[in-house]
This record gives sequence, structure tokens and C-alpha cells, in this order.
Amino acid sequence: MEKYRILKELGDGTCGNVYKALNMETYEIVAVKKMKRKFYFWEECINLREVKSLRKLNHPNIIKLKEIVMENNELFFIFEYMECNLYQSMKERQRPFSEEEIRGFMLQVLQGLAHMHKNGYFHRDLKPENLLVTNDIIKIADLGLARELSSMPPFTDYVSTRWYRAPEILLQSSSYTPAIDMWAVGAILAELFTLCPIFPGESETDQLYKICCILGPPDWTIFPEVRSASRLVDISNLNVSPVNLSDVIPNASLEAIDLVKQLCSWDPLRRPTAEQCLQHPFFHVGKWILEPLEDPLQLKLSNGGPKPNLELNLWDFGRQKDDHFLGLTLAINPSPPSLDLFPVEMTSRSRGTGTDMLFCSDFQGHLQQSVFGSLLPPDHHQTSVPMESSSFSSILHTTAGLPQSRGFPLASLQSNFLDHPFLAMSSSFQQRHCV
Repeated sequence: MEKYRILKELGDGTCGNVYKALNMETYEIVAVKKMKRKFYFWEECINLREVKSLRKLNHPNIIKLKEIVMENNELFFIFEYMECNLYQSMKERQRPFSEEEIRGFMLQVLQGLAHMHKNGYFHRDLKPENLLVTNDIIKIADLGLARELSSMPPFTDYVSTRWYRAPEILLQSSSYTPAIDMWAVGAILAELFTLCPIFPGESETDQLYKICCILGPPDWTIFPEVRSASRLVDISNLNVSPVNLSDVIPNASLEAIDLVKQLCSWDPLRRPTAEQCLQHPFFHVGKWILEPLEDPLQLKLSNGGPKPNLELNLWDFGRQKDDHFLGLTLAINPSPPSLDLFPVEMTSRSRGTGTDMLFCSDFQGHLQQSVFGSLLPPDHHQTSVPMESSSFSSILHTTAGLPQSRGFPLASLQSNFLDHPFLAMSSSFQQRHCV
């Protein structure tokens, strides 16, 4: 340890003390964890679960073990240095995290956790104190309680801090799965919004009561192998109803509420895996657009009224080499009495240039909203040019009679998105009349 100079103590844990240190050879700042117990053989050092798991797990969102030093029967772990843990970051904040910040943190945690589970380990002690943060980077740390998925039950009853402990552990189930990590993720996600624990139990019994006050009592059949049957009977007979999570986490979006509900489920089998969580709409806000429940092109002509006129128009956009393509417009034209125009700029990802489009709309009874599909031409290989996601903000026209259009996110709309009557044309027709 001669090459490391201790700068200050960072924390005092159950298994060891953590220090901030300087590598005198490389001048790199590192974190040194000094184990409290004595070690007399190198084999018992490298067979520690924390060492075995960290040597196998190599991921940007899992703390990196740089070196192991054994000196005078004392064991030191040399880790990469992180500025603080998530608990400290929450405690020092003057205002709640934005949902975008929370999304960024949880995305990284789930990516690291997915890698861990995929490689045969589950953490068993996820909590804000074990998530290390530097700026907007977060990493899973303290794998001292990590266990291999191939391990045979019965498992240790006491794992994880009580507030983040899954109910099957509180009920002393004879076996449990990586779903206990997912429960902890749900509790941490809720806490990031409120900066307060969602299940702050003062004892194991009180912890179960706090969970019941939020989720309602569990179904008896979920835990067929619990060893604490009396505790299960007590909470199953509680006369409480589940609360609306939106009242508990008022600043969370509906997508975030749904993800917390799924993660904090009494039934471990109903909790999504880390990989499944990464596909949840919470992590794709602003990238998707709500699809219609029915195919809009399956027109119901039996409802009466005049039949719409389907028009397919082809134009030659110019004689220049770059303009030799056909613009394609598929429109439903009910012969409206008047048409409104507004310009919208679309961006072609492959060309890197903007194309001004004019959209003519007449949406009486539909709040004068305009909808549109991809009108970009195919490339010379006959493959569609992808449309880059764009956000259309409100546009207020100064011309009398032109309405204000409403903006919404657009992501690669297909041509079958036509749900309302519209007609579109190129900006080269701006000086012509819309027909």
C-alpha cells in the first residue's frame, strides 16, 4: 500500500472502511476499501463473493475493481473513485430531480443490473447508498451480498436494507430470485421522485404493514413456502385498501407510476426483469406516438354520408439532377370548401437537409388539427428514407383565418397513418393554389 496516500475517510460500513486515496505512481484518485476482518491466506481473499463477482462483471454501470492488496493480514480493495452515492445526492438537493434526470439514472442502473443478472449474479442489497454517482453517471457498488443465481436455497434471511427489502424476504420465504433486486429498483424509483422512502418501516413487521398501506394486503397463494406463516396471516387479514400511487408520487408521470406498480408487486413472478424494464414506455417518452386502435384505412363506408374521394397525385419536382424524384401524396379529399396552409420543416436523416412541406387541412369538428405521414421519397436502392424524430411546436400565423396548429412528437410515421382528411404538397408549390 506504499503507493497509495490516504486523503480522507469516505464511509464506515459493516464490512469495511472506505477512503479516498491518491495513487502516487499514476496520480489517479481512487477509492480504497479496507476490510475489517483479518485474512491469512490469499485463496480466501480471491474466493470472496465480492471479488468473484466483480472479476466477472465488466460493465460501465458497475463499479470497477482495479486492484486487490493483501498486507499484514489486512485486505484492501482498490476501486475507481466516484464523488458520492445516490443517498447523499438526494439528501443535498434543494428541489426534486426532474423526470429526465430520474430516467437517466434508472436507465443506467437497469443496464448494469441486466448485465449482472445475465452473467449469473443478483445483488441482494440494492439501495441508494450502494449506487455511486459522479455528475450524471451512476454505478452499482458494494457487491458484498451478491450471490450466484445457481446457488441452492435456503438463502440468508437478512439481506438488503429493510426499506428496500422485498416482501418474500420479510416473510422468510425459503427461496427467492433476482426479483428481489427488481423490488428494490421500484422502491428507489419512487424515492427519486419524492426524495423520501416509499416504505419506511421501523421493524420487519412494520415494514410489511407499510407495504400493505400502499399496495393493499397480498393474496395468500402468492407465498406457498413462507416460514413466517403467522406474519403472513396478520397482514392478509388487514382491512386496508391499496392507494392511488399518483397521490403518493404526485410529480411522477403515468409511465413512471405504471413502472413502480409493476416493480413493487407482491408477486415476484409479476415483476418485470431488468431487460423488460428497459423496454417500458417510461424510457421511451417522446419517442413514440400513440397508434390508432383501428386501421384508419379501413374506412367504414356504411355510416352514411358522401363517400370520400381517394386521390393519388404524382408530380415531377424539377429538372435538376438532385430533384429528379417523384413526390407521392395519398390523400382523402372530401372536397372541403376551404383549405388552410401552414409550413412545416421535415428533416431527412440520410440526406441531412431540410425539406419544406405545405399541408392543407380542413378539420371542422376536429379542433383544426393536422396529421400527416412520411412524404420523403425512396432512395435509388428502393428503400425508404427514414424520417428523423421531430417535435412540432405551436405555430401562430399572422394571416387572418389561419388557425394555430398543435405540436406533437413524430417518429417515423408510416403512410397508413392517415386518419383525417388532408392534402400535402412540396414547398415548390407555395405560390400555387391548392386544389
